[in-house]
Order: sequence, then structure tokens, then C-alpha cells
Amino acid sequence: MRFSRLTPWAAGLAAVALVAVPAAASAGPQGTAAPRTSGAAPAAAASYDAYYASAEGKTGAALKAALHDIVKTQSKVTYDGVWNALKATDQDPANPNNVILLYSGRSQSKSSNGGGANDWNREHVWAKSHGDFGTATGPGTDLHHLRPEDVTVNSTRGNKDFDQGGSPVSEALGSLTDADSFEPRDAVKGDVARMLLYMAVRYDGGDGFADLEMNDRVNNGSAPLFGRISLLKQWNRTDPPDAFEQRRNQVIFDVYQHNRNPFIDHPEWVDAIW
Repeated sequence: MRFSRLTPWAAGLAAVALVAVPAAASAGPQGTAAPRTSGAAPAAAASYDAYYASAEGKTGAALKAALHDIVKTQSKVTYDGVWNALKATDQDPANPNNVILLYSGRSQSKSSNGGGANDWNREHVWAKSHGDFGTATGPGTDLHHLRPEDVTVNSTRGNKDFDQGGSPVSEALGSLTDADSFEPRDAVKGDVARMLLYMAVRYDGGDGFADLEMNDRVNNGSAPLFGRISLLKQWNRTDPPDAFEQRRNQVIFDVYQHNRNPFIDHPEWVDAIW
């Protein structure tokens, strides 16, 4: 069976609005993946079937292994370079001077990044303590799971697994948290799921980092595990990729890492593997 872009998952999704990446949005200092063209719009995502050719017709462990072999070929961004990369990948479509914060949903000035109250910083959606990879170039700097977020909200989320319920999160309307879990706002539940599942495919223990895997628990601590997979699969179904997420995937591919998150292009592969 040939997997086409025009799967049932893709039906009804908005067309990807590929806006130009600002010339100033470079990947960072020397040693960072550099943009291929400065100021140019990302290439249209009209044809990526060839990218996934070796995964066609596979399911389960075979599909997971095939996708790993595809996405492991990438350029890498340094942790310092992540700042400027996020200013391009998460740019507010309505205001090119701002980024959209993941859990908060707030549009905030690109220049207000840092460590102070109400600044935004670099949120590791796959918490870096789950596998103890820190900010090392590789999983610690992989743009497919790094997003801008309010400093206080980032701290509140901490390294918690994802689950449902809890108390409202200050400065992140619609997000909830309790002692051992975090629930993001509805509009990004699928985004969170697909970022985590990308990480579980990309990092399999073969490149000096931990083998990252999913489970159906919370309180995973420093183990290289993230939960809860049953809920993340549900979020992937109920919140399919939108134009913002698709554009982000394309910018990372065209400008920075030159690999893709397959679950944004093919959300149906989540259920095919897990």
C-alpha cells in the first residue's frame, strides 16, 4: 500500500501557509546548522512521498525502524542556536515580530527571550531528565520537540509526564497540572503527542544517547520513558496537524535540521506503530 499525502487524516486540514523566514532568523553561531537560503520561503510541502518511500507498506516495529532510519539523517543545532531557530519555527503568522508560546498560546515578542519573569525560554517537550540527555547537541537541541514557553509555565510543567486533570496553570489558559502530570490546552494536545512520538522514533539508543520509549504511566522520573501513550494516541486523533504545525515541520526540514516529523505528515502512522 502506498501512503499518500492525501490520507483521510489530511482531509479538511488547512493548506500550509508557508511564510518567508526572516533573514535574521539564522540558526546561531558557528557549528550550528545554517539556513540554506536567507530570507527565502520554505519549499512547498507538496511532494515528500519520496522522503518516506522506504516506510511505505510497513506497520508496527518495521514501520518504526524504517522511520528511524529516515529521520536520523539530519543536521544539528547547538543549544545557543536554538534561540534564533525558535524565532523562525514558532513565528506568529499574524505578527512576524512575535512567537507563539506552546502551552500559553500567547503571542510574545521574539526579543523577550531569557530567564526572567514573563520572558520565554526553551521548553523541552520530552523533558531532558527523561533519559538524562540535558542540553547536549542531539536530543537536547532537537527542534522537533523544543518550543518557546513562558518561564513560569515552563517551570510549572517541569519534567512531568502528560495526563489529564489537575488545577489550572497560571498564564496558560486551558492547561492543567497536578503533582505528577501536565495537561496542555486542547489546541496543542496533538502537537505534544506528535513531538513525543517523534522523539521515541528518532532516538533508539544507537547514537550514544538513551533509547527513548513510550509507556502508559506517569512518574517516570529519570527513566528514558514518557507517558501516557494511550492518551497521547487519543490526542493525536482529536487534534490533527494544523497549518502552524505543518509550517513548523517544513521550516525545520528546509532551514535547520533537514529531517521531518513523520507524524505531522502521516498522523495515521501513530496507530500503525503503537
